[in-house]
Amino acid sequence: MAMFLDFDGTLVEIAKHPREVFVAPSTRRTMDRLQKALGGAVAVVTGRDIGDIDRLFAPLHLPVAGVHGMERRSHAGVLREQKVNGEVLETVAARLAPLLASEPGLLLERKRGSLALHYRNRPDLKAACARAMDAAVAGLVEIHLLRGKMVIEAKAGASNKGDAIGEFLGEPPFAGRVPFFAGDDVTDEDAFAAVNARGGVSIKVGAGGTRARYRAASIPAFLGWLDGVAGQLEGARDP
Repeated sequence: MAMFLDFDGTLVEIAKHPREVFVAPSTRRTMDRLQKALGGAVAVVTGRDIGDIDRLFAPLHLPVAGVHGMERRSHAGVLREQKVNGEVLETVAARLAPLLASEPGLLLERKRGSLALHYRNRPDLKAACARAMDAAVAGLVEIHLLRGKMVIEAKAGASNKGDAIGEFLGEPPFAGRVPFFAGDDVTDEDAFAAVNARGGVSIKVGAGGTRARYRAASIPAFLGWLDGVAGQLEGARDP
C-alpha cells in the first residue's frame, strides 16, 4: 500500500484560523509508525504549503504535495514547484481588497501559487465571497477556483491532488503499490477519482456527497482506525 492523506479536516480539526491548527502527539506517532511500517510510502497531500506541514509535524519529515499539487517534495527530498505568475495573483488580491476592507472577519491567506479567501468567521458572507472571487478572477485564464469548506481558493495552475498522487506513484517507494487516500472536502474529489481509477482505497472523512468508496464518520473515528492500521502493519512485520 502507498498511503496519501489530506491534512485539514482529515488528520486535524479545522480551526477558525489556519495558524491555530496543531497536530496531536498521538497523530504524529501514528504517522511515524505508518511511515516506518510502509517503508516510507506515506505522503501528505494538502492545500497547505510544504513549509506549513513541516512546521506542524516537526521533527517528522514526510513527503508532501502542497497547494493542491502546485508543489511537491518526493521521498528522496527532491522539490518540484510549478511556475507561478505572481502578477496574476496580485491582480486577484487587489480586486478582493474592497471586500476585505469593508467586512471584518474575512481572511485572505497567501500561499505560493494561490490565494485562499476564508469566511469561516463570517459564514453569512458565503454568497458575497463567491461573487467577489468570481469577479476577481474574471478574464484571468491562468486562474482556477477551488471551493472548499468555508474557503474559496484562486490557484494559479491546473494541477490537483490527483495529479500529485499520480506523480508520487511513479517513483520510489510508492511505485508498484496500491494507492490509499483519505480526505474530507470537495477539493479531495480529484484524488478520490485518481485512486479509484488505479483500483485503490478512497475514504471520505465526514458527511457530504463523494466519489470515495468508503467513509469515516468523523476525524476521531478515522484517526482511531488509522492507529489500528499502523498496529496491524507492525504486527505483519513482526515474526
